[in-house]
Amino acid sequence: MARTVAPAKWAFTPTLPLRTAPIARRPLDPVAVARHMVSVWQPLSSRVVILATSFMAWIWFSPTVTEAATISPGWVAEVLIRNYVVVLGSAGLTHLWLYTWRRQGDELGYSRPPARNKRIFLFGDQVKDNMFLTLVFAVPIGTAWEVVMWWSYGNGFNLSSSLFGQDGPLTWSGGWGHRLGFVALLLIVPVYSNNHFGVVHWLLHRGPLYRHIHAVHHKNVNVGPWSGLAMHPVEHVALFADVWLFLLVPSSPLHMLFAVMHHHVGAPLSHTGFDGIYLGRRGRNRDGADGRGPRLKLRVGDFHHQLHHRFIECNYGGLESPLDDSLGAFHDGTPAGDRRIAERRRRLAAEHRRRPATTGRAH
Repeated sequence: MARTVAPAKWAFTPTLPLRTAPIARRPLDPVAVARHMVSVWQPLSSRVVILATSFMAWIWFSPTVTEAATISPGWVAEVLIRNYVVVLGSAGLTHLWLYTWRRQGDELGYSRPPARNKRIFLFGDQVKDNMFLTLVFAVPIGTAWEVVMWWSYGNGFNLSSSLFGQDGPLTWSGGWGHRLGFVALLLIVPVYSNNHFGVVHWLLHRGPLYRHIHAVHHKNVNVGPWSGLAMHPVEHVALFADVWLFLLVPSSPLHMLFAVMHHHVGAPLSHTGFDGIYLGRRGRNRDGADGRGPRLKLRVGDFHHQLHHRFIECNYGGLESPLDDSLGAFHDGTPAGDRRIAERRRRLAAEHRRRPATTGRAH
């Protein structure tokens, strides 16, 4: 697909126009869905980084299911400290690499860096504001949800115990059918998380919920890694609540951790403000002329969501969600998309102005 010329407000764009992923289109095209899954699960992708983090957390830095049956300060503190380390790595190191050390300059950057000397932010600084909201509220609230889920696994308050073993990595019973189910659920978790986020996010854009809660996150027009979890504490509660699925669906703690890490790791990486992070070079060119091959790029960033921060009333879900297409709120990144969403915003504003007159009360 040819690249559409990007509006001047963007320093870099991915290939445009953006399209909803095949997994969220109807009718389903199995071949297109398979190609999409191969693409999003490439080794140098944020999805693989999130899964690898989840594996390490499960194997080395989590309680056993037996230990989790009783909530104790020891393992709860271990989980909390582990989550702080994860967030300091995903948000902190990424911020240092891209914005403090400027290791790749403006290459692959979408827009301007986070703001300073703005009164709308705590301490007058966007990064400090975002760090405060993340470290004081996001990590403890996300950890609280995780602790509840560990306790539920330990006490058999979900369907997992009938299919999966109680302890250790990949020690489930039931043969290959259950093992295939284990892998299939890992593939489904990111799609589920994406759709949960989309619905919650759209609701948070409605009336008082936006003004009193979600507007905190939308102070970030130009986002950075610390912006991903910088939000009102009520929004943290709703965001991490996607783990409720694992009370109903047969699963392993790994699946629950994979969902949790989509927030602790995925939110900072999707808000980098860059389309990718250069990691080095891939060996030699074929001709060996200069001994330097093509650059290795870790795929992070989310231009689809970057558009949401700029235009507000669009792209509530992700590319794996049908929500925006169904609402007529999909912005594809092109100038034509700018015009469609501008018209949508005018229409929503007009509806809001008419509402008090027709209902007799303000909303």
